[in-house]
Amino acid sequence: MLNKQNVHSTIYTQMINLKVKIFLKIFLYSIMGPIILYYLFFSFLYYHENLTKMQIKVLEMEERNPLYRIYTRNNNIEHLKHVFIVLERLGFKQTHDEYNWDLLWAHDYPFRTLNFSMNKLKPHQRINHFPGCGYITNKVDLSTSESRYILPAFKIPEQHEEFLLYTNQYSEKIFVQKSNNHRGISIKNISEISITETGSFMQEFIQRPFLIDGYKFDIGVYVVITSVNPLRVYVYKGDVLFRFCPIKYYPFNSEILDKYIVGDDYLPIWNVPSLKYYYTKLKFSMKNSFDAYIRSHGKYPEKVWNDIHEAIKEIILLKESYIIKAVKRFGNERNFFELIRIDFALDEDLNVYIMEANMSPNLSSAHYPANQLLYEQIIFNLFSLVGIGQRIRKDSLKIRNKMEEQMEVADKNIMVLPELCIECNDCFRVECQLCSPCFTPEIKMIFLQSYLEHQNKMDFQRIFPPPITKNMSLKDYTLKNQLLVRWYQGKCELDLSWCS
Repeated sequence: MLNKQNVHSTIYTQMINLKVKIFLKIFLYSIMGPIILYYLFFSFLYYHENLTKMQIKVLEMEERNPLYRIYTRNNNIEHLKHVFIVLERLGFKQTHDEYNWDLLWAHDYPFRTLNFSMNKLKPHQRINHFPGCGYITNKVDLSTSESRYILPAFKIPEQHEEFLLYTNQYSEKIFVQKSNNHRGISIKNISEISITETGSFMQEFIQRPFLIDGYKFDIGVYVVITSVNPLRVYVYKGDVLFRFCPIKYYPFNSEILDKYIVGDDYLPIWNVPSLKYYYTKLKFSMKNSFDAYIRSHGKYPEKVWNDIHEAIKEIILLKESYIIKAVKRFGNERNFFELIRIDFALDEDLNVYIMEANMSPNLSSAHYPANQLLYEQIIFNLFSLVGIGQRIRKDSLKIRNKMEEQMEVADKNIMVLPELCIECNDCFRVECQLCSPCFTPEIKMIFLQSYLEHQNKMDFQRIFPPPITKNMSLKDYTLKNQLLVRWYQGKCELDLSWCS
């Protein structure tokens, strides 16, 4: 009897245990199971989301672009369309950050308004203006400079007496009164001159200009200054800008400004009969169309271009000391470069005269769409010359490592004059500074940058340092300019492509 009770008790206990186990299993499967599955599912989602974020960050790091910033006083950027296009093609992205950028493209001089940030420039940051270049682009300062290639001019009212003496001596000459704001240009009689109008000047007028099909014209040459102290200057040889007066010069009438003043609505080269065929049918550049026309009339265009290059070199050397002084306020001059357009006029004997120099020259093709190619090629070549359009894909203009820097230009690329350097044992000798043991960090940087510019100049032509010739005189140059010219002489001896 007792055994039966024990058996029943055991069976009962086992049944209870079995029910508990079944209940627990049901509980686990119905409640805990989904909880665990939900946990695993949400863990997977969390992992996947973070993995995606990490991938996005990696892509963002891989796709970072060098940055450019725009500065204009009036916030009008329509005229900078082609600058934007070229920069985007080179992989740049625009930023509005005041400090973190690689290139600042300023339509107006930024040095007063942005003075605080200009004094905190990083070595890799580049700006498209040099402090002090206003001495070249200011119309009064330029026109009253003493140069073989600038017609006599007199500031009004400061040089009124000198002007009267000059007109008495050369009574047959006529003069044009100009203001520094590029407006109000006209020929005036002596009695009509305002002697109280500040910021203006009187300049001798070319009475017998060189005409094509009866039209007076000017020639716009694009010039880049990449360095001062020492000076390096280039001109764009890919093309120049010809602008013609819309009304024929003769019979001359000083009341009709469109006969002798080139305005915004100028006559383009493709509407000038004698040049139209060269330019539109034969697809020559403006410069080559002009050259062909000149040769067809038994004249030599080489004289024009040689004189233009001499005029550019002369006027920039004349203003060099002022630019150097202005740059010193901002520390590192290597941050700056300058693109200007210098306009020239010709007399009937093809003598060359500087008319004006344009700071931030017009690069908009809105008025003449056919000029788009010219402007974009100038900008593209400019960025190559100054190292902004780099061959190496980078997310900034910063130097990333020494080996990458040396891949572009190494010490061996800047060595010259082996016969001199093997005997140099005194770094106080000026010429020994051209030799590696006597390099200062500044001198070495000058040669490295000069080498890179030579490699990247594309359709730019160096006019200073000037073409290397035998017995060339250096005595009128600063010591740094003399040293750089001597370095180019050394490169020229090793490779003729460096001679010009």
